Amino acid sequence: MNPELTPSPETPAGFSQDDFAKALENHDYTFQKGQIVRGRVAVHSQEGAYIEIGGKATAFVPLQEASLKAVSDLSAVLPLGEELEFLITREQNDEGQVTLSRRQLEVKRMWDELLEKQENEQAIQVRVTGSNKGGVTVDALGLRGFIPRSHLTRREDLNALQGETLTVSFLEVNPDSRKLVLSERLATQAASFSQLEVGQLVEGKIANIKPFGLFIDLGSATGLIHIKQISQSYIESLFSTFEIGQPIKAIVINIDEGKGRISLSTRILENYPGELLENMEEVMASAAARRERAVKSLENA
Repeated sequence: MNPELTPSPETPAGFSQDDFAKALENHDYTFQKGQIVRGRVAVHSQEGAYIEIGGKATAFVPLQEASLKAVSDLSAVLPLGEELEFLITREQNDEGQVTLSRRQLEVKRMWDELLEKQENEQAIQVRVTGSNKGGVTVDALGLRGFIPRSHLTRREDLNALQGETLTVSFLEVNPDSRKLVLSERLATQAASFSQLEVGQLVEGKIANIKPFGLFIDLGSATGLIHIKQISQSYIESLFSTFEIGQPIKAIVINIDEGKGRISLSTRILENYPGELLENMEEVMASAAARRERAVKSLENA
């Protein structure tokens, strides 16, 4: 019952119990499913707790809805006399009783927090709890999430990831369907992108060779040196000029975080057309000294 409407010794003599009842009836209490209400824990029982939420309605929290964790001692999570917030999960029944939940309120707030982090493009840390052939399940702020195998940085032995903590970003956050899909690969890529800038000299190894260019492993990200950015001279075959695992230095010329692309160039390190092809060792050894001139050419481009 609302304490503001409880008769007290100071109640005027002309204000009868009937007057009080009518005032209570005129006070507007609406309790709807999904609404968050404040209430005071009044009574414990074996099945749960009764909560005072105002008006003529009684409210009850089933034991399994008292907390997100398993409850062995109700007084530890719902102390008598404590005023707390609850989520209405069922509107008044024929007896006028409202069903409440602390567990679902906590779950709702977790989803709200994840949606906010997704909107702000924040990464979070999760703990791997299980695996299957498609990926791994994780604990994300107390909610169950999933990382597809293709979005893991280590994809060979997924069982070995059990219990590990991973940094991830969001692919899908859907509270209605309880669907939470995450990506370690995108989080790692985003962290790498934040450390890169146009004009920066980077060092890596050739991870793949294609007719159109070289893919460079930069550690936590992969960049591409397009064939037109390798040398000022024409290259007939990249396969006969370069090899997988070969170390190489290059200048970052473009970063497209939205498409996950890092464009690199060794062409702008050359002092004359074809120098990289004729004397790669010298170009690589003096790459840091050549960078200043290379950056100026980027600025003037």
